[in-house]
Amino acid sequence: MIKRLVDIFLTLLAMFLLFPVLLIIFILIWLNMGSPIIFTQIRPGLNGKPFKLYKFRTMSNESDGFGNLLDDGKRLTDFGRLLRASSMDELPQLCNVLMGDMSLVGPRPLLIDYLPLYSLEQARRHEVRPGITGLTQVSGRNTLGWEDKFRIDVWYVDNQSAFLDLKILLLTLKKVFLREGISAEGYVTTHPFKGAENVGKDI
Repeated sequence: MIKRLVDIFLTLLAMFLLFPVLLIIFILIWLNMGSPIIFTQIRPGLNGKPFKLYKFRTMSNESDGFGNLLDDGKRLTDFGRLLRASSMDELPQLCNVLMGDMSLVGPRPLLIDYLPLYSLEQARRHEVRPGITGLTQVSGRNTLGWEDKFRIDVWYVDNQSAFLDLKILLLTLKKVFLREGISAEGYVTTHPFKGAENVGKDI
């Protein structure tokens, strides 16, 4: 309950302080790519319950001659790449925090397609609300393998505290400033998770 109240207070403060930045990004996306400004996707939240996640749009809708979207790397715009490098594309998730779908700190919400692929231990990452940032993000982010990511997520679930959350938030600011761990080699973000039994074989 205390964490939820802190989430609401800090999120409202952040939205107030960052309003000019949010407005500028909104306008620049509209000028560069048009609408929609916000990208939405269904992700699993607390206890695996689906919710609609919000992000600033970073990709164009370019497709091939058959109407199929091009690969992510080809659709990622220069401005979109800048947003991702600075993690500002994640700012609309402040709304997710206010709505109670997310927390400021927690395991990142991954693709809903991954739910049936987790081992029982890996699935424990959904015992808490997903976060805009988390221990995995300040421990290597997308340079880590899936096994390490899930191990860190579950460790956070078992050891979460106000002090740890504060430490993660401060380290997140440092990581954003240094632009570390944004993507795995050869990927816009990271390679897809193919299931617990394939961890270590999916790179």
